[in-house]
Amino acid sequence: ANRGEIAIRIMRTAHALGVTTVAIYSKDDAQSLHVTYADESIGLPGHGANAYLSIDAVIAAAQKIGCDAIHPGYGLLSESAELAQACSDTGLVFVGPSITTLQSFGDKRSARTLAKAAGVTVIEGRDKVTSISDVEQFFNEQQQQAIMVKAVNGGGGRGMRVVNQANEIASAFTRCQAESLSAFGSDDLYVERYLPTVRHIEVQIVGDGKKVIHLWERDCSVQRRNQKLLELAPAPNLETTARQSLLDAAITIGQACDYKGLGTVEFLVDKHRNFYFMEMNTRIQVEHPITEQVIDFDLIREQITVAAGIPISGKHYLPKLHSIECRINAEDPYNDFRPSPGKITNLHIPGGHGVRLDTHVYSGYIIPPYYDSMIAKLITTAQTREEAINKMKRALDEFIIEGVKTTIPFHRQLMEDPDYVKGDYTTKFMESFEMNE
Repeated sequence: ANRGEIAIRIMRTAHALGVTTVAIYSKDDAQSLHVTYADESIGLPGHGANAYLSIDAVIAAAQKIGCDAIHPGYGLLSESAELAQACSDTGLVFVGPSITTLQSFGDKRSARTLAKAAGVTVIEGRDKVTSISDVEQFFNEQQQQAIMVKAVNGGGGRGMRVVNQANEIASAFTRCQAESLSAFGSDDLYVERYLPTVRHIEVQIVGDGKKVIHLWERDCSVQRRNQKLLELAPAPNLETTARQSLLDAAITIGQACDYKGLGTVEFLVDKHRNFYFMEMNTRIQVEHPITEQVIDFDLIREQITVAAGIPISGKHYLPKLHSIECRINAEDPYNDFRPSPGKITNLHIPGGHGVRLDTHVYSGYIIPPYYDSMIAKLITTAQTREEAINKMKRALDEFIIEGVKTTIPFHRQLMEDPDYVKGDYTTKFMESFEMNE
């Protein structure tokens, strides 16, 4: 029940398992590669994300074809307890956690409550705000220090705004509500204290409803407007004790809800190595390939087998390599990263040992303006982080996309940045980064 590159990624593993796949698509998305890659396809009524957000339409499509299961991918309905309930009601398997777990973590307010009950530190906040005055009150309680307005059902940087001054509150509240309603079908918001100088580190977990293990961590600190631009695994410059504390906390949260399926527990880590639970994503992540690369493990396969009732092995996987993922967006990095939908007139894909590209685009493909701007994920893997960076430089040099502006020049420059190369950066990194035209 998804589109683009993640739909293709899921189909590849399904095909390897001998499972037949069905693609759904909106009217404007009929030329996307995932439609032809699937064994069968069926159109949805409507245009844009709204087509994919219709639970009734998704269920009807699955029933019409005769599907056994629905894989929700990421974004859209991927963390929807309502979709999981609809699957249960109609005899379909939802490839994801239980309905109760989705309700607990899909709502970031209840996720905070669960984390606190499990003894994991969370950022000070107010779990429900329904008006601008609610936000103003919390802002004043924080002695007018910066706060973050966030969508309860948000993700991907949407429905999130930092408020530094009182006169920014009304705009932040209104925009977060609008973005959340458009992207996730809900305008529920909450607020929390803003931590300005932190790293964003997440832990991949997997469970089968009885046992939970971790599959190590990823660093996602290079962000712009709370949207990730690049990720790497393992996290650089993370002390052994700090890493172990994060891994233990992630497992604690997973065990607290008898987690079943894949999940990502996200933390903010300050300069004193204090860490705070931020949220849990009950789905496959955009950046899952770097975990797959460093431990040689197919996460989508694990999702499907767990959903089929097969217990996890519980094996302790060790990261033996270093991997970097660059999110290649159809955006103009020289012009304030503005979206640049249009037609790809020429495409050359990089290759070689340790180079992976997950994408749904091709030469002649027209990028629709209705979805997230990410059009590809370029991943390089090597024995050391330095080698992975050098390999990424070469791969970016080889990667040619003509017809639309992309973030390839940004990523190429980032690979030369001294602070990035040293692993010395926080989520504030992009505030001081300047593009060289």
